[in-house]
Amino acid sequence: MARFPVLGTRASPLAMAQARAVARALEAAHGWPGDSVVVRAIRTSGDRIQDRPLSEVGGKALWTKELDLMLAAGETDFSVHSMKDVESERPDAFFLAAMLPRADVRDRLIGAPSIDELAERATVGTSSPRRAAQLLHRRPDLKIVPIRGNVQTRLDKLARGEADATLLAAAGLDRVRIAAGTAIDTEVLLPAPGQAAIGIECRSDDDFTIGLLAAINHAETFSCVRAERAFTRRLGGTCHSPVAALAEPLQGALWLRAELLSPDGRERLFDEAVVGGADDAAALAAAMLTRAPAAIRAVFDGAP
Repeated sequence: MARFPVLGTRASPLAMAQARAVARALEAAHGWPGDSVVVRAIRTSGDRIQDRPLSEVGGKALWTKELDLMLAAGETDFSVHSMKDVESERPDAFFLAAMLPRADVRDRLIGAPSIDELAERATVGTSSPRRAAQLLHRRPDLKIVPIRGNVQTRLDKLARGEADATLLAAAGLDRVRIAAGTAIDTEVLLPAPGQAAIGIECRSDDDFTIGLLAAINHAETFSCVRAERAFTRRLGGTCHSPVAALAEPLQGALWLRAELLSPDGRERLFDEAVVGGADDAAALAAAMLTRAPAAIRAVFDGAP
């Protein structure tokens, strides 16, 4: 090769761990020496703005826009993302080329052994509309307070008493080697679309890099997350919209479970279906919106 590729990533410890995993996978797949892939880290708007929920200041694009600018300018060859943080609608200039094998999709509760064992009127720190609505649906007595920052920052805030408990993605904790909390079964808390999946995006016209990345694509993870993202895209949801979706392989198809909630958790609509792929997932979203109560339809732009 004339040169080894340049990888763009956020600079947080979790993002760096994910970037290194992608770099190692590429080096192994192509027989390159260790540390051949150049890692270029940047602090995104989402990392810098810590005092407000992302839904108030621009949503998921705050995790991607600086990486997009570097990629579009040719300063990097591809970007590494946590798929749950990537908008379901992306610019045509970028191509989602690969995903690594998915990790543990569950959330972990830190501060109590289970949701039911949280003290009455306990304060739970989360800035995720999904987690907040799911918690309030099960425990309307809970008080939800916003909490932002990387994994360690949120754990430190919990230790300082800013909340009694919090929820974090099990995959993120595992990737930064922090053993904390109790994993909550997906039957209790369905995860965010794309949770625990690492995605790699390059320029749509860069056939050479697309070919390089194809060597590390985990087809099963890609199919599942593609269906979850199609489901979300059809909803027309924003960062304010409480939505959960999880697709899993099932006998040559996908088993898709999905949940829509009102922001206060009072209304909940759950459905599941065996789907063939993205089109079927989008059809399930449309069907759910049709029969959803008004309080849920109000937070999804795709509602009829």
